Amino acid sequence: MVLQPGNGWVIEKAMPVTEANEENIQTCLMRGWVEVLYESVPMQKLPSDGDLKNASAVSAQHIYRLTEGGWNAIHRTRSLNLLSFIVALIGISIAVFSL
Repeated sequence: MVLQPGNGWVIEKAMPVTEANEENIQTCLMRGWVEVLYESVPMQKLPSDGDLKNASAVSAQHIYRLTEGGWNAIHRTRSLNLLSFIVALIGISIAVFSL
């Protein structure tokens, strides 16, 4: 949603800014799975009371988006898990019916 006044973006389930997450994003960036969509976007946490009259931006973060390679990596992982499950199921059925 866009918060008024000031056209501030509100991201409900944003990824927390931690050192581990930054390392993961940099790895994905090097592999070409994500790319920078917007650079240095002002960021702050929304106060619990929702009052932003005296609020100022705490830091600036990049906003990333998945590339086609990133989506392919996600879908390949799912396909590999499904294939592994099918092979295991076939192996179990062969072992049970060969008795």
